[in-house]
Amino acid sequence: MPSLKDLKNRIDSVKSTQKITKAMQMVAAAKLRRAQEAAEAARPYAERMAGVLASLAAVYDGQENAPVLLGGNGKDDTHLLIVATGERGLAGGFNSSIARLAREHANRLLAEGKTVKFLTVGRKGNDILKRQYADWIIEAISYRDVKNVGFVQANEVSQKVQALFAAGAFDVATLFFAKFGSVISQVPTAVQLIPARIEPAEGEGAHAAATTPYEYEPSEEAIVEDLLPRNISVQIFRAMLENNASFYGAQMTAMDNATRNAGEMIDRLQLSYNRQRQAQITKELIEIISGAEAL
Repeated sequence: MPSLKDLKNRIDSVKSTQKITKAMQMVAAAKLRRAQEAAEAARPYAERMAGVLASLAAVYDGQENAPVLLGGNGKDDTHLLIVATGERGLAGGFNSSIARLAREHANRLLAEGKTVKFLTVGRKGNDILKRQYADWIIEAISYRDVKNVGFVQANEVSQKVQALFAAGAFDVATLFFAKFGSVISQVPTAVQLIPARIEPAEGEGAHAAATTPYEYEPSEEAIVEDLLPRNISVQIFRAMLENNASFYGAQMTAMDNATRNAGEMIDRLQLSYNRQRQAQITKELIEIISGAEAL
């Protein structure tokens, strides 16, 4: 049984930890608001671009001269999995849930006889996946030293992916990230980037786009050629913003749980301390009474 001094030291240690987790919860809550606003502001832009591309892509229906980023290179042998996670931990299952979805997708492709390669964006994703797929990670990108990740970083990742595709390093590229739902809901999501799997946007804006006739200059084909690379950057940027909001939401929840668990542990330790202290006082009183009666 631990001594009273050990219990007291343990209580003080847990109280210090509780202060840290409470502070981290408050910091995550403060950062979550800005991250959530940025993620929600990017969604209409990404969805509107998808709607425009869906309308323009109809020009190539049934044709063999579709842009390679839209129609693919005609093969489906090598798959590149772009796994976007956080740079830090202490966020519950946020990073592991994204890596799990990518791992399940990779195992399914391997079972079909496909070749799988990984490109990780975020230190934690690389740390998780390299335990099993170290030889298949072709590049690990980290922006830990960047205070606010923006479109510049997303465009860098996009340029690397497009360069790999142009070099014939893969045939299909899929992006994995966590879509922000709420503080307690972050949904692991997979989006195919190359060849582009464009689905019409939903909502009033999509309906207006579908019913309004447009004339394009210089031509629909030229606009598609220009928008397809940009769409890859936009989708990666959106994934980064969604990840950022999801990370702070998950961290806020995790630190709140940790703070409550620390409080419960303090209560249990304090109860043990009080019982042991009471037993020690009772023992001392018995010894004093026994000694007095012996005189």
